[in-house]
Amino acid sequence: VQLQASGGGLVEPGGSLRLSCAVSGFRGYDFYAIGWFRQAPGKEREGISCISLGGHRTYYSQSVKGRFSISKDSASNTVYLQMNSLNPDDTAVYYCAADNYHCDSTWTYREYSHRGQGTQVTVSS
Repeated sequence: VQLQASGGGLVEPGGSLRLSCAVSGFRGYDFYAIGWFRQAPGKEREGISCISLGGHRTYYSQSVKGRFSISKDSASNTVYLQMNSLNPDDTAVYYCAADNYHCDSTWTYREYSHRGQGTQVTVSS
């Protein structure tokens, strides 16, 4: 399974960004959940959002709930993370990941079966 994240950049506080994750090289049940985690300097890794393979279940960590939205396009095998109301605490490298376990609240801290390279998000004025 290959995961390629893109869409990061520099944005001012209060701004928005949309991250994309292109997924390839998988078979039907190589994973059951796909989503995002982030890593900021000096902070623990944080799984922030996931979506089930069928798209019926989503999860958001408390730090992003109400501001971020995850979605998937099965036709293009792409997962998106719409990030609104960004603040400096959101500055981190964002990674796309997939896992053999279902999408639920354990996404926040679990080890993922597959992960891709990250994309840098910087929120600063």
